[in-house]
Amino acid sequence: MADQHQTSASSSTVLEQLRGKHVLVTGTTGFLGKVVLEKLIRAVPDIGGIHLLIRGNKRHPNARDRFVHEIATSSVFEHLRKEDNDAFETFLEERVHCITGEVTQPRFGLPAERFTALANRVDAFINSAASVNFREELDKALTINTLCLNNVVQLARLNRKMAVIQVSTCYVNGKNSGQVTESTIKPAGEDIPRSNAGYYEIEELVRLLDDKIADVRSRYSGKVLEKKLVDLGIQEANRYGWSDTYTFTKWLGEQLLMKALDERALTIVRPSIIESALEEPAPGWIEGVKVADAIILAYAREKVTLFPGKRSGVIDVIPVDMVANAIILSLAEALAETAQRRIYQCCSGSSNPITLGEFIDHLMAESRSNHAAYDQLFYRRPTKPFIAVNRKLFDVVVGGMRIPLSVTGQVMKLLGQNRELKMLRNLDTSRSLATIFGFYTAPDYIFRNDALQALASRMGELDRMLFPVDARQIDWAVYLRKIHLAGLNQYALTERKLSSLRSAKTRQKAA
Repeated sequence: MADQHQTSASSSTVLEQLRGKHVLVTGTTGFLGKVVLEKLIRAVPDIGGIHLLIRGNKRHPNARDRFVHEIATSSVFEHLRKEDNDAFETFLEERVHCITGEVTQPRFGLPAERFTALANRVDAFINSAASVNFREELDKALTINTLCLNNVVQLARLNRKMAVIQVSTCYVNGKNSGQVTESTIKPAGEDIPRSNAGYYEIEELVRLLDDKIADVRSRYSGKVLEKKLVDLGIQEANRYGWSDTYTFTKWLGEQLLMKALDERALTIVRPSIIESALEEPAPGWIEGVKVADAIILAYAREKVTLFPGKRSGVIDVIPVDMVANAIILSLAEALAETAQRRIYQCCSGSSNPITLGEFIDHLMAESRSNHAAYDQLFYRRPTKPFIAVNRKLFDVVVGGMRIPLSVTGQVMKLLGQNRELKMLRNLDTSRSLATIFGFYTAPDYIFRNDALQALASRMGELDRMLFPVDARQIDWAVYLRKIHLAGLNQYALTERKLSSLRSAKTRQKAA
């Protein structure tokens, strides 16, 4: 493993800049964080150290224990283990440092002296921790996606040379339409004051949101309180120009960092819809069911045939390995160049667009011709089409069908027949998915990534090969029909136990 890129380090800007450096990473219990970690271990053998901030849980209150049991056992590391398990274990033991802490707490919950020591030890911070729940309670989303960044700032202020890489999302664009460039996004709704430096002043808005949260908390409790806080989040997001609480609070987080780290090394990396790997660590590698997959799964199980969407709209999907590569390229640049604010979008819509209609057609064609190859995904050959219609028509059809079905459903239930009940449940599934993902399937914007492409060009040919970010290399028919569906089937829907691959060394450490 350590020899893989050593000979080429002299001609690789990335490998040169990361040699001997210490990087702090959050979010490695999540999908993207794992891929970033795997790529750093595999492609940057000379890195000084990778420090992981991991929250303890009931089963594993200690970060190292949780890492050993929940992260190191992931199938994301299968290639590294097969290649040289001893070298991989040695790397984990010597250069992966686990810190039990919580990004949402002041000083990450660490004692002051330990927090200061951490700040002085690390050269860069990759923050990929987030709540990606589109319908999160507003207080939780604010804490995880916005306010916890004050703690990141607190760390960065103890070490002026530290580079901060913040993983955001292209969808901070909200309800703006047209070409979306790699720049500060203007809210599409109510006005928010903008500073001369370009970022938006959010302190007053956050105070206002806190007051509204406190008001809801004073009037409700239990499950009703949770629902009211979700509703409040959607309402406030809509007011200022976003479709959901996730994208709204991620935008707020960008503004907070831009103000607090003005004139410091801050890079914001915005991916679009992150899906399974194109190539690394293995074609199709994925963890869990992502944005587009919820709809694919509902179609595969014949729960959804009608969905609100714009067939001609560009649905912006990007493989996870390209996002990890963009993060690592921007990390190397931030360490090498003058400290400043940079924004990169990792996306496919401007360079290699695929429309929602093409996406659906690939899915249906593969399911009709080859459904048996995906036994966890398709229980049988789908017989119904998957039709995208405009939102108004969808609401009329689904709303109109639901009323008579609910009446006949009650009658059929008394007679012991449940076909209509199943149809009713399927309609509810369609409505539920439409509520959460409808905005993303009727796109009215194109994300641009000219700055990211320019960065890749500046890094040179070797780094473009080692850390590819160019979506033009994606063959959508191959990726969607063969790589992504196979990945969903193998990784997301099949429980994979890798305990047999763990070495005796790891087992001793776990004990």
